Amino acid sequence: MGEQNITRQTDALEKQTFQQHLIKDVKALELLLQQKSFEDDIVRIGAEQELCIIDELGQPYGINLKLLKEIDDVHFTSEIASYNLEINLDPFELTGDCFAKVENQLRTLLAKGESCAQKSKGHFLLAGILPTIGEKEMAFEYFTPIPRYMALNNSLLALKGGDFNLKIRGADELYLRHDSVLFEGCNTSFQMHLQIPSHDFVSSYNWSQAIAGPVLSICCNSPMLMGRELWKETRIALFQQSLDTRKTTYSLKDQVPRVGYGNDWIRGSVAEIFKEDISKHRVLLTKPIQEDALEVIESGGIPELYALRLHNGTVYRWNRPCYGVGNGKPHLRIENRYIPSGPSVIDEMANFAFWIGLMKARPKGFDDIESRMDFNSAKLNFIKAARMGKETIFIWDGHEITAKELILKELLPLAHEGLAKCKVDKADIERLLSIIVQRTAGRTGDQWQIQNYRKLRRSNRPAEALSLMTQRIFENQRTGLPVHEWPTVDTTKKMSPTERVTVRSIMSTQLYTLHDDDYVIMAKAIMEWNGINHIPVENKMGELVGLLTTSHLQSLDDKENLDTLCVKNVMITDVITIGPNTSISKAKEIMTENEIGCLPISVNGKPIGIISMKDL
Repeated sequence: MGEQNITRQTDALEKQTFQQHLIKDVKALELLLQQKSFEDDIVRIGAEQELCIIDELGQPYGINLKLLKEIDDVHFTSEIASYNLEINLDPFELTGDCFAKVENQLRTLLAKGESCAQKSKGHFLLAGILPTIGEKEMAFEYFTPIPRYMALNNSLLALKGGDFNLKIRGADELYLRHDSVLFEGCNTSFQMHLQIPSHDFVSSYNWSQAIAGPVLSICCNSPMLMGRELWKETRIALFQQSLDTRKTTYSLKDQVPRVGYGNDWIRGSVAEIFKEDISKHRVLLTKPIQEDALEVIESGGIPELYALRLHNGTVYRWNRPCYGVGNGKPHLRIENRYIPSGPSVIDEMANFAFWIGLMKARPKGFDDIESRMDFNSAKLNFIKAARMGKETIFIWDGHEITAKELILKELLPLAHEGLAKCKVDKADIERLLSIIVQRTAGRTGDQWQIQNYRKLRRSNRPAEALSLMTQRIFENQRTGLPVHEWPTVDTTKKMSPTERVTVRSIMSTQLYTLHDDDYVIMAKAIMEWNGINHIPVENKMGELVGLLTTSHLQSLDDKENLDTLCVKNVMITDVITIGPNTSISKAKEIMTENEIGCLPISVNGKPIGIISMKDL
């Protein structure tokens, strides 16, 4: 998706030509495998750092293109949301101080970007899901205005045939409908790459699938979305649903999601993965291609496989196979896409070392994965890890085992062995894997967020708590400490009046509402039971059509049989509303001028909160 010159495939000839190139690219890949043309005598690692841009209050800050221009570094690139950026790190040979090199480069680039961000009163934040993201940031204005993102959005919407639906259940529930793929922009990850010998790719890929659940369980850092406590790694559900083009039908029909874990172990060669993805996922994007991959091979050259790589960039396996060319030689690698960004750079490097060590220490018994593990067990392990994190109970090698026991007793020794085999510096092995040990025994990123958010909620409204927590995450990241050493938040520190800029920060979102055909007797009971004086009234479409207040009802009490009337017969219909981004000072001014005690807050005519004089 780094390609600039791409379009949504709408022209029939363009589509036909691209598909011809796609088929040729697969044949060319198979020829390269047969000829043993791949660079198999060296192993390199690489990474991509996705990050969030926040303002001084911890809110999403849509200035990515402005920052890219100021940073002026080829390592930085845009993302689909204007409050995200990505840093592409250089590849390093897997040996010696390779992890220290990755870490040093990442810290240097983050510092360079942060310096530019601060000039615009912004900051860089590492978070799987930015806690302060709300529905506002899903608006079209937050799309990065680059053609490839709009082409992707339009193609996916056309394929879906309607809006995207989010349904995620955890401690809380999130049900939302949205008209773009911008929810994908809520996800930021630390994508890790490992070069794989072509002759060992299938066994390595299957092993990467087997360990995905256990590795994810100790790396979770995305437990919240829009103030809801959901999965330990909510990104897994959010990313799949935000790009899910499958249609509901009245008949039982197997449909493969574009974002997913997979449906079976891989057999044959890496070409089989690409064939499966091309067979099951329609072409979304095209671009003009001059290269004939087969002719390039015939002339003794190495093809770039442009069509194959573009299509592969629109199929989002959590472990994605990748083809690349460097120094005139083709190579294969596995891209680990399920690890979240953050909580800190040192945590990410520990995750990186843990995964690489495990990948390089595959037990010989797992070369034939099907003899050791059922695929659905491995897939369920991954889903459970995303839901439950460190509290997961896995099925591993035929028996149940807790995440803590599996990591400490079986996987960490393997990771040590794998890194030592690659002659990684012993000091780095101990430094990084000891963080996994301590995090397993202590606290993960998702646990830190939930514990501190709940603590903040005791004395703050949800939006305030999320903003304060995000600011504490930023401060903790600047210390360089791993998350298991982060202190708990100081709840005595409150948001200053200047920080409470909009009503979003103080509005009540746990909203009681009535339908216009409810009876007044019910309205009175609800208001009495819950100690509230104002209730918005909705119609069957969920649109705000009126308001009931205790003072208004009291003024009508002299009417006969009031309790037998419907709410629509007595409600206030001339309701003044404001949006969530209205300033608090403006809200106070409106309430004072109109002598009203509350203001419903609505988006597109639907109530999402309420603010009262008591709140002010």
